[in-house]
Amino acid sequence: MPIDPSVAIGAELGSTTFSWSESDVLLYHLAIGAGSREGDNLSPDALRWTLDGPSLQVLPSFGVVVPTFHATDPPPLDLPGCEINLAQVVHGSQSVEVAGPLPTSGTATVTTTLTDVWDKGKAAVIWQEGVARADSGEELWRTRSSIFVRGEGGFGGERGSSEAVAVPDRDPDLQTSYAVTPQQALLYRLCGDRNPLHADPDFAKRAGFPAPILHGLCSYGIVLRELTSGLLGGDATAVRGFTARFAGVVFPGETIQVSGWHEDGRVVASATIAGGERDGSPVLADCVLSV
Repeated sequence: MPIDPSVAIGAELGSTTFSWSESDVLLYHLAIGAGSREGDNLSPDALRWTLDGPSLQVLPSFGVVVPTFHATDPPPLDLPGCEINLAQVVHGSQSVEVAGPLPTSGTATVTTTLTDVWDKGKAAVIWQEGVARADSGEELWRTRSSIFVRGEGGFGGERGSSEAVAVPDRDPDLQTSYAVTPQQALLYRLCGDRNPLHADPDFAKRAGFPAPILHGLCSYGIVLRELTSGLLGGDATAVRGFTARFAGVVFPGETIQVSGWHEDGRVVASATIAGGERDGSPVLADCVLSV
């Protein structure tokens, strides 16, 4: 059978040791749109994302991508108990929790485990958890993510749970937008995700899309950056975690509108497409920024 939960759940995917530099941090921030607004090249607040030196800070979402930052092959899907096709896969959700501010350079080891496999009938949802530790054994950050595999449900597994995050019934404390550049996905793929779905028009069409789509994790980073800049004074060290569900696709050239609310000691948010034929289409939902 393509998916066997008895084999998959609890399977360890091994450990990977990796290093990163200030240059990697700068590339990541540029790939998620930092420094793109007029005047950002002169703004001390904006330059905290894009200029190496003592003022450089690291957005916590960097921890999600840095273990594979220098990968040049498409992401492998050789998951125990899961025989799936890359063209059937979309990112379902993502979270990151940090133990403290991420260093601008360093070395860590991440250990990843398959934690759950859900049967949604027409699709399967596969969950992974990764824990990154310094050489001393100290935990640096923890990630949890799911992939949505179309056409691979119906294997008789648990359906799983879903908890929607309601946004307040009032005007948002922040409403801003970011215009995704035509080359955004081509730039972001240099951060270690060479999935052809985001670059190859023919591959995208075979996967059911009219054109390559933006990486979900690029949208994730854009939204976190916009919320951090707009509601936390641009202070990445104030972020303790960020969770979001990927609710729809973004095509390069579209505009992402971000709405955020301070609520119960945290920030809840949503992101949609602004303008064009897909105005109002969802991008990210169930967004929670922990502070």
